[in-house]
Amino acid sequence: MLCARHVFRCFKWLERAGDRVTGAAGPYFVGLAVVLQAIGAASFFTVIQPSLPLRWLTTPPCVLIALNLFTHYYYVCTVPPGFVQDEVLQPGNGRLWASPSQLRPSTGVRWSNHGIVLLTASTTPCRRCGLMRPERAHHCRICGRCVIKYDHHCPLPAGINQCVGLNNERHFVLFMAYLVLSTFFLSILGYSQALEAVGLTYSRNWPYIVPQLAYILTYMLSVVICIAVFIMLCWHLWGVARGETSVEAQDHEVYKRIARDRGDNFVNSFDLGRSTNLRLFFNIGPDGYPWYTLILPLRIMPYTDGRSWARPEGFQRHQGIQEGEELTDDDDDDDDDA
Repeated sequence: MLCARHVFRCFKWLERAGDRVTGAAGPYFVGLAVVLQAIGAASFFTVIQPSLPLRWLTTPPCVLIALNLFTHYYYVCTVPPGFVQDEVLQPGNGRLWASPSQLRPSTGVRWSNHGIVLLTASTTPCRRCGLMRPERAHHCRICGRCVIKYDHHCPLPAGINQCVGLNNERHFVLFMAYLVLSTFFLSILGYSQALEAVGLTYSRNWPYIVPQLAYILTYMLSVVICIAVFIMLCWHLWGVARGETSVEAQDHEVYKRIARDRGDNFVNSFDLGRSTNLRLFFNIGPDGYPWYTLILPLRIMPYTDGRSWARPEGFQRHQGIQEGEELTDDDDDDDDDA
């Protein structure tokens, strides 16, 4: 038991050290991500795009994908994720803000109650910072603050250097989607130029501004990123369709075991069905924003301010677990008392 306790404390120390390193290196990850995106765009528009057929027709979609990629990356890095102690996010009125399909209140749930029940979130004190926080909020060890609808803190691989939460989760998913699209098209459309760069064609002339070595490395990295981020994107969209964040997905596995041990079934009270979950997440439809906000890099508001949540009728909390069995953030002092 004594040996196990020391091993546990060693892992906790390594975990905290990793958090400190992650927090300190975050700005460098952002700089690296910006440089890589710029090199990728330069490689595409100087090497691949000039050789595309019907350039008058193919160039606008390429520019739109690149614009969405850069804009959503900027948003996910700069829009606060939704800290509990911060003021409620208010909609802007600039050109970068989309107009909703219909006027809605600026606070509370910004969605009508067609087929869903809107309930005020219960609050509990955070064991780390002591703040009263609503349901679906978790404490980030790196930021040291509670985040509403906390998903994860993202230093890598996207390099956004902050948490993904209620206010920027949509931008994070759309950034991944356009990153997959951009790297996919670079990998498919730039195949012949990659062969030319490595000398596997009869052409000995490289008439492009981007050096051959830089293009080869960019092409290889694009293939790897396309595959890796595509897997991440599918996993996140699957979680969205199930009405749960990354943290909640882990918690729900524990709840399922607890319910199964007592002969019951766990039911997620935030799961409204795949299509409704996706519409609420992206906040599109008659009660949200127009569908074109998915293809134009515009800011929109989330469907709620995080103090109320949509649930199926008859659900006021998760089914299959009892009050007091909900998981909370780990307390750093627990291992010291073990």
